[in-house]
Amino acid sequence: QVQLVESGGGLVQAGASLRLSCTASARTFSSIVMGWFRQAPGKEREFVSAITSSGASITYADSVKGRFTISRDNAKNTVYLRMNSLKPEDTAVYYCAAKYGSLSNRRFDYTYWGQGTQVTVSS
Repeated sequence: QVQLVESGGGLVQAGASLRLSCTASARTFSSIVMGWFRQAPGKEREFVSAITSSGASITYADSVKGRFTISRDNAKNTVYLRMNSLKPEDTAVYYCAAKYGSLSNRRFDYTYWGQGTQVTVSS
């Protein structure tokens, strides 16, 4: 069983930066693929970014490529999402997710989910 707790959301102006964190309870964190997803009001939950257990492979949604950076610290059981140049369309609840196996951008591949953290970007 893996429990995930996100933090770091907030209200910022367009152009600002935020860093989200997600800490996992799993003893096998270094074996887990970690992902970030987001869900805006009235929209489907969408993929943002994912990172393999070692950090060697990373993937991003086109909408955040070049602005967001995912990273992980296996010693702290934590994955991060650094978000720069935030736009109003980045406003959403951001979810951390975990899975075993290979890198994936499909939400149904992820087994474990956090409770989400709200990010609001004002124009």
